[in-house]
Amino acid sequence: MIEKATLLIVDDSVENLQILSGLLKEEYKLIIAKSGEKALEIARNQEPPDLILLDVMMPGMNGFEVCDALKKDSSTQNIPVIFLTALNEVADETKGFQVGGSDFIIKPFNPDIVKARIRTHLDLMQERKKSESLLKILLPENVISDLITHGKHVPVMHENVSIMFCDFVGFTSISSRLSPEILIDELSVIFSEFDEICAKNGATRIKTIGDAYMATTGLNLFNPDHANQLVQTGIDIIQFLESRNTTAAQQWHCRIGIHSGSVIAGIVGKTRYVYDVLGDSVNIASRVESAGVNMKVTITDETRKLLHPQYKTQSLGLTILKGKGEMHLHAIE
Repeated sequence: MIEKATLLIVDDSVENLQILSGLLKEEYKLIIAKSGEKALEIARNQEPPDLILLDVMMPGMNGFEVCDALKKDSSTQNIPVIFLTALNEVADETKGFQVGGSDFIIKPFNPDIVKARIRTHLDLMQERKKSESLLKILLPENVISDLITHGKHVPVMHENVSIMFCDFVGFTSISSRLSPEILIDELSVIFSEFDEICAKNGATRIKTIGDAYMATTGLNLFNPDHANQLVQTGIDIIQFLESRNTTAAQQWHCRIGIHSGSVIAGIVGKTRYVYDVLGDSVNIASRVESAGVNMKVTITDETRKLLHPQYKTQSLGLTILKGKGEMHLHAIE
């Protein structure tokens, strides 16, 4: 059963509230407020409504002031506001849009128009949520905020991050045996689960290249737990594959390499841009994965020094990494 959307109706007229309630109660959950102050209290302190129908001329705070306050509050700024008012001057409608209103309906209103406008803005909000959910899988929250607010993101040097590469063992041989449809389906299912694991642990998927999966932690605000979060991400990925291998027709094994250090992060490209991280730390993490242990999380000294005591490690000794010389690597037990 599809859950009904919640509408907050704000009007000081009992008659108007009765008309709107009768019109909308079958399709929506309704919350009533008879003043602007009460409307702000409800929107901020309860589960936010999906949409607000707002009168303009009310005692105390008028509708324009209420809308302005809603849009300045990060917890309520994305709620669509439809003004329902007897004001019919162009200046009034302009004011409504200037303070952040989504629509402006003049009283007396046509019931069918009110219903259609509500449905349109609810649908738009739903599509926006879907887009933001997709972005959260692909981009850090601060980058999403910059793109939504400013339309761009300035490259940033991050000093304390962890980078993970995951690669499947024997992928070339496996891909030659599977049909293209089955291969893509397998990778889609597995990488989708990797995305869920990243989200659970506070990691961000940066990209996939063939069978390689790259993720990071620490790209948002300062996060002293970035190494622990990414190591746990790697552990969960291996546990997922181990569990899946007990029932799946195709067995998958991986190597995971993690290194901690500094990176440059930013948007690459202008028309089909991609968020990417660059730097020597990225190259090291990739080399650690290549030299790693099958179905183990392999890490560098830099990452191990940041781990909580709960993570036990086994020394792999000095290992020659291509282009990097010898580095001391460790496997998570």
